[in-house]
Amino acid sequence: MNILPTEKQIQIVNCLVEGNSLRATSRLCGVERNTVGRVLLRVGDRCAWLMNEKMRRVPSRLLQVDEIWTFVAKKEKRLNGHDNHTEVGDQYVFVALDAESKLVPSFYVGKRTAETAHYFMNDLQSRLAHRVQLTTDGFKPYLTAVEEAFGADIDYAMLVKLYGGDEANRERYSPGDIIDARPVPVSGNPQLRHISTSFVERQNLTIRMQLRRLTRLTNAFSKKLSHLKAALAIHFAYYNFVRIHQTLRVTPAMASGMSDRAWEIFDLIK
Repeated sequence: MNILPTEKQIQIVNCLVEGNSLRATSRLCGVERNTVGRVLLRVGDRCAWLMNEKMRRVPSRLLQVDEIWTFVAKKEKRLNGHDNHTEVGDQYVFVALDAESKLVPSFYVGKRTAETAHYFMNDLQSRLAHRVQLTTDGFKPYLTAVEEAFGADIDYAMLVKLYGGDEANRERYSPGDIIDARPVPVSGNPQLRHISTSFVERQNLTIRMQLRRLTRLTNAFSKKLSHLKAALAIHFAYYNFVRIHQTLRVTPAMASGMSDRAWEIFDLIK
């Protein structure tokens, strides 16, 4: 069986994490698109394992949680009775971000449901070293999900945004104007000045810029859920361990004390 040289695998992963599609990567690297897909899945499995193993006892103090929308194969309104509604249609990437180190200790891909929120919060809780202050948006299932996962051992607040404006006159694909953002303490003693989702919302932009299949208003989207999960695993592993954060001047893993050096892409694929 032919084995792709390590240098070529590094080149492929480097193209993918810099926002190139599978077809663009195949042209840039001079390999078949199916070869790029196989590398994506293999390295994605490796990165998912790395994230699971390394993101343990994370010493965070301030965490922000948000969800970013995407879809697989077709949008939710296009689904029919022959489609597997779990595998295709709208998908949401649940992301937790350390507001200080910008580390992403946990993420999860699934439908925007109470079940997904509960799974995500339980996974997040299992990765933390001590009590944290947590801010989420106003997605109601978080209320019971956080209580189930953390109990009373958390300072938790929601940032509830109120939207206004004329729906008929707003620009297509643009959200309504935010007319108010209300911090709502839920449990513990969250500090008002730290009730924010600004950093994790900025992370959403990073994801859309660095991950081609999440770029808005293009024909780039995931055809299979397995490829979406693999691409996200590579993105977050690269973001945490390899990519130097422009403000921090180190990687998020270094800023949080989870690593003592900046990794290379080779460390993600070996």
